[in-house]
Amino acid sequence: MGLFDMFAGKAINQVGNSVKQAVQNAGNTTERIVFDALPQSYEQFINLPSAAMSTPFQTAAMTVLALCFYPQNSELSLKMLDFLRGPRPLNGADKQFIADRFRAKDYVPRSYFVGSTPENDYQPNAPYTVEVSENQYSYEEQGIAKLFISSGGADSPRPIKLRKAKDGKWYLWEQFLLTDIRKPESTNPWA
Repeated sequence: MGLFDMFAGKAINQVGNSVKQAVQNAGNTTERIVFDALPQSYEQFINLPSAAMSTPFQTAAMTVLALCFYPQNSELSLKMLDFLRGPRPLNGADKQFIADRFRAKDYVPRSYFVGSTPENDYQPNAPYTVEVSENQYSYEEQGIAKLFISSGGADSPRPIKLRKAKDGKWYLWEQFLLTDIRKPESTNPWA
């Protein structure tokens, strides 16, 4: 192998690595959905700009909002979730699962707002911001988007699946946002 062959080989490897990196980073987008204030009613909720659900990112962020209402008003929260699920409302098992996840853990959905951490007992500040991310595998299933939302109490982002309907809207299909996270600092007897 000649001197120039060695350089050509390195250049081809560098180009190959650059292409590989570009493919891996393709689709690695994070959107920040900002809510100036939390809605106080169902009508306010469905009239938020993100309630258009024209992107899966909007629907994912709206899911966080809906879940935040559960500790104070479970009926309102479930009504909001049904809105986000569109033609596939919650069934009895779904409702029971949500109720079970909220036993003594009302802070979990608040942990998805930027700045909400165990140290501040998951108390976010306005404006309320949710960061939703996609990766190169987010759209492997046709009509389904698997996105990720970071929690201030978890080491890795939590997945949420959304499905696009004939009307062009992205509806909540499946959420994994109620899994356990670190407890708020005020409940830690060792802190």
